[in-house]
Amino acid sequence: MLIKTLPVGMLETNCYIITDEDSGKCAIIDPGAESNTILDYVESNNLSVEAVFLTHGHFDHCMVLDTVLESTGATAHIHEKEINRSGRHDRHKVKDNGKFSYYKEGDVIHVGGLDFTVLETPGHSPGSVTLRCEEALFTGDTLFCGDCGRTDLDGGSWDEILKSLRRLVELEGDYEVYPGHEESSTLANERSFNTAVKAAMDV
Repeated sequence: MLIKTLPVGMLETNCYIITDEDSGKCAIIDPGAESNTILDYVESNNLSVEAVFLTHGHFDHCMVLDTVLESTGATAHIHEKEINRSGRHDRHKVKDNGKFSYYKEGDVIHVGGLDFTVLETPGHSPGSVTLRCEEALFTGDTLFCGDCGRTDLDGGSWDEILKSLRRLVELEGDYEVYPGHEESSTLANERSFNTAVKAAMDV
């Protein structure tokens, strides 16, 4: 498994391209901006995009989703709670124009020889998910290196994110942690030094 991290946009959202090196098939997580940067990497490495995963629906994680889908023909996956059904403008949710496959807790999506398992980790938003693939966790804005995502936006919940953090750090063993912003980490590191995780463990 090859993981490419592309910090994109003004908020430097981490877009991840995860490749099964045996087949050349890949998944894109959170195409937040700079579609040319994302697609240039795909094309220059002769990759076949099989899936696009959104960890949640905030605008900075999906601004170039449509362009990526049109260019690759891939299927987009998101939790249904991240969909805007109100008809009103909402930068914290995305509109569904028939382009999504909804995933939920326990679903497994195959990309070449890689298996991505969906873990529901609400709190930053109601439908936030973490994607587990081999020894990596793609945590979106739930778990950061040394911190966690904000909960003061629409649909956020401090109590829920504490439950999600506790769930993640109680996974057996160690995992590499690939968050939605800033640098990567490990679960071992977050168990030891993350104050939000320590608060979660005290609940």
